[in-house]
Amino acid sequence: MKANEEEKNTAAGKPSGLVDVDAFMEQVLAAYADGTASAALPADEYAARGLIPAGTATLRDFSHIAPEIPEFIREKCTGCMDCVTECPDTAILAKVVPESRLEPELSKVSEGEHRDFLRNQFAETVKYHGMPKKKGKEPGQFGLFVDPTKCKGCAECVTVCGDKAALKMVAKTKPMMDERAKAFEFFGSLPDTPVEYIHEKVLADMMLAGRSLLYTGGGGSCMGCGEATAIRMMLAATGYVYGPDSAGIVAATGCNTVYGSTYPYNPFMVPWTNSLFENIATVAMGVRGRWNQTGREKKRLWAIGGDGALLDIGFQALSRMLMSGMDINVLVLDTQVYSNTGGQTSTASFMSQEAKMSYFGKAQPGKTERRKEIGLLSLMHHPDVFVAQTTPAHVNHFYRAVMAANEYTGPSVVNVYTPCPPEHGIGDDASVAQARLAVNTHAFPLLIHDPRQGERLSDRLDLKGNPALKDDWYVNPKTKEPADFISFARTEGRFAKHFNAKGEPSETLLKAQEERLANWRLLQELAGLR
Repeated sequence: MKANEEEKNTAAGKPSGLVDVDAFMEQVLAAYADGTASAALPADEYAARGLIPAGTATLRDFSHIAPEIPEFIREKCTGCMDCVTECPDTAILAKVVPESRLEPELSKVSEGEHRDFLRNQFAETVKYHGMPKKKGKEPGQFGLFVDPTKCKGCAECVTVCGDKAALKMVAKTKPMMDERAKAFEFFGSLPDTPVEYIHEKVLADMMLAGRSLLYTGGGGSCMGCGEATAIRMMLAATGYVYGPDSAGIVAATGCNTVYGSTYPYNPFMVPWTNSLFENIATVAMGVRGRWNQTGREKKRLWAIGGDGALLDIGFQALSRMLMSGMDINVLVLDTQVYSNTGGQTSTASFMSQEAKMSYFGKAQPGKTERRKEIGLLSLMHHPDVFVAQTTPAHVNHFYRAVMAANEYTGPSVVNVYTPCPPEHGIGDDASVAQARLAVNTHAFPLLIHDPRQGERLSDRLDLKGNPALKDDWYVNPKTKEPADFISFARTEGRFAKHFNAKGEPSETLLKAQEERLANWRLLQELAGLR
């Protein structure tokens, strides 16, 4: 950046040497929006340094990539917030408006038909309307709005709504999309949800607060991406408790850095940098050390990477970081594959699954190695490390794990089950359901290891949240069938070749089931349950 530009930025209160945000918006984003970027833009210092202002992905438009969009049915809504929490694209958001404020806000809209449409985006729920009214407080109207430019049509929101059926997918039309675009502008003009409507014990309510929305829509992730939901939820829990300027991220090369920085679009509202695949932990140690030198000891630092980056090539650096005792939180996006480079297996892959580098055939029946367990490695071989295994499907468990990791002074590892629809062979709307199934079948047990809970490992290790805590498998009371690893494998394409025409599992898949059961029994023993 030229000297006069730096002086101009300093006078305007912008950091010297960083991106001139106004110029970036006017020149770079405008050129990408109208398709002239490659021909018209010079190779400037912003691009050379890889600098992208925060939140530029809000201007990205994905409205053309799917034929359907969710429609809200207010009469059936309970205000559970599941759809808002689980949407990987920050494309469906909610606010609670005090009843006395809603009509004055609606009266600002001149078009009668559009005003009626907006009114139908608000539901009278027991949670936000009935309970406050019963307590003699002002009832709130729960408004749910879809951003048509960010929704990719994965239908995850419809799936998680489930039996409540307050959402359904409908075919897009131009008038509909125009109306929804105006509706989302109206949503943005509404005041923030008053604190009295945010139930702090109902952790899903955190995304009602503006300070929690630190990962915008417009990220370039695949439809239904399990990773994006996990990142959104981690940032929501951090921002809600500590504020929007309380955290930074160091990210390992991988899917998250691709969909998080497809130039010039950045969905993060916190400062972040990405590093080479294998040295994320090393860079995080440098950032933490510099922050501590400059009086920012309390600022939360998250190192994010996939299982390949943190369990394979970067494990040595991660181990060194954990031994250092530095106050760094690690978020492992556990997809069991190197999704970014075509889906080959990692050491975290399940035994028997088929992927690149572990093909299924006569010579080799998929991956034959046992799965490497980052949770066990972290809690057993590194002193005083907070460890959690969780999934976005288990909302309260996930949020409590992240909040405990943030509270803990020292290294923390939060390993998150993050389904990859194309590599796992599941539907775009199935990430949450598959994560829940992975827990129910002990393919991926939930755990929290908190060194503050006592000296004995059985005091520190908590397996609450898993089904059939003292048994081998959860047994469905209706069908009397065990929810075992083979029942999980039947639902995913990566295990499809292990079943013959009669649906019988292969010998390798049976060995994979034995391996998963052995892992579960070990956890039970360590937690004092066996």
